[in-house]
Amino acid sequence: VAINKMDTTKWSEDRFKEIVKETSNFIKKVGFNPKSIPFVPISGFNGDNMIDSSSNCPWYKGWDKETKAGKTSGKTLLDAIDAIEPPHRPTDKPLRLPLQDVYKIGGIGTVPVGRVETGVIKPGMLVTFAPAGVTTEVKSVEMHHEQLTEGLPGDNVGFNVKNVSVKEIRRGNVAGDSKNDPPKAAESFNAQVILMNHPGQVGNGYAPVLDCHTAHIACKFAELLEKIDRRTGKSVEATPKFIK
Repeated sequence: VAINKMDTTKWSEDRFKEIVKETSNFIKKVGFNPKSIPFVPISGFNGDNMIDSSSNCPWYKGWDKETKAGKTSGKTLLDAIDAIEPPHRPTDKPLRLPLQDVYKIGGIGTVPVGRVETGVIKPGMLVTFAPAGVTTEVKSVEMHHEQLTEGLPGDNVGFNVKNVSVKEIRRGNVAGDSKNDPPKAAESFNAQVILMNHPGQVGNGYAPVLDCHTAHIACKFAELLEKIDRRTGKSVEATPKFIK
């Protein structure tokens, strides 16, 4: 947590402590442990404690945090950013790659583009596009105009496929490994929905447009199963007629 504009309070230690206390309470409420989060007093405009430690706050001895990986400490915002642990990439799960676009490139052919969400995509693999039901071989995988031996979760890749026209697959389709749990269409699924702001009430038969990854598709609420208290996550009412 970077606490900015400290120069406007003349680098007041009391104000810093007050903000740390208030923010820690909020962080706890949303399910994080304040001990695992560094608090850094900075002035973005003057560059204090951003890259180099500042002499304007002699009371500030630096931040420390404690996570499963162990204890780390530092002084500046850059130190705190460097100490962020990268998330675990789900390479062990079956391939899921929602298509952002499909291009036709002269001399190469059809090139679908998208981000690998789970699994790994490699040249030579047989991929299946759902719900189009098209299966084909991946000729090559590229990222930033460089050939890759594999695309991992988080990578935005383009891959060249054999004998598939641009008309057969489109944005919103999902590519998966045809030999390892390829993606399938679902007749129905259970969803947990939060109503943020809605003019009317929502009941059975309500038909919204669903955006899932890159897909944009109409669906229908078949039945409302239960109403949940958003603070506790416990069921308040079974099979409600309406929610608002």
